[in-house]
Amino acid sequence: MLRFFGTSFITLLISLQALGQLSDYRVLFGYTTAQSQSKIVLRRWQQNGQTRYLVVNPKSLETAVVTLAANQVKAVPWKTLAQQFQQSAYIRAIQREQQRDQNLQDAGLERADTTERGFSLTIDLCPSKKPLTRSVFEQMIAAFEPEEKPIPVTITITGLWMEAHPQDLAYLKDLVKQGELDITWVNHSFHHRYDPRLPLPVNFMLEPNTNLNDEVLLNEQAMLTNGLIPSIFFRFPGLVSDKAVFDRILAFGLLPIGSDAWLAKNQQPKQGSLVLIHANGNEPLGINDFINLIRQKATSIKNKQWLLYELPTSVADSIEK
Repeated sequence: MLRFFGTSFITLLISLQALGQLSDYRVLFGYTTAQSQSKIVLRRWQQNGQTRYLVVNPKSLETAVVTLAANQVKAVPWKTLAQQFQQSAYIRAIQREQQRDQNLQDAGLERADTTERGFSLTIDLCPSKKPLTRSVFEQMIAAFEPEEKPIPVTITITGLWMEAHPQDLAYLKDLVKQGELDITWVNHSFHHRYDPRLPLPVNFMLEPNTNLNDEVLLNEQAMLTNGLIPSIFFRFPGLVSDKAVFDRILAFGLLPIGSDAWLAKNQQPKQGSLVLIHANGNEPLGINDFINLIRQKATSIKNKQWLLYELPTSVADSIEK
């Protein structure tokens, strides 16, 4: 059985002075009916003199940051929350993920709505000294607009990448402001630990002495400080996990995602695939494969027969079918 944070509610306090404006960051499970719509509460923190919450719409799986009064939030144990929202896409997705925790690699959601005429594109930004591969975004915009605008894309991001590439992050945020992209931001851990000398069972987040709380919660805080809204998804570095680590990610209220179409490994996308490429400068093969793919599908894109899909919507739709 999974051990979620909270009895009535046990909170996890992380202090991160380096992020200044944001403090008292806690895991908090509960719900709110403010604005006449039920939302599940996942996190609480202080920012700019206000109490803010990360909430998720249990039907659409979309997250939002909201400012609420204390009496607008009901904190409850996870078990109570799961019972109250048991028919929702969010709770049903968590329950399905509990059956996907066995694999060393690619545990988690690999494919969503198989009736889609296309797939969900996921772009990883692991730590790198190289600049963002901006050409992939330029090519994507040229290929899919005006048929799709904004273009839905999922970006999994690490704290160290954000620290090293503020201008590239600003570039991505500007594409959102300009209405070119609709980005779902996914936690990919803060440090993205990796040692090429170690075998997979003791590498990435399975490396001994890895602080899982820091990898998850510090990265969420870094995302929020940079103006990004964390989604309910999490991608393991290297797509590597074990049952214990996987279940701990679920206990944060997050849904692990893998991929059944890592293009650089010559895995071909199918309907509803979670396609994986890296735009951190370290995987030109995957970028070239994707650019060639959208060129091959140019006619289908223009006829709206081959599209990119928003990950939260795609997962929610797959749960309902």
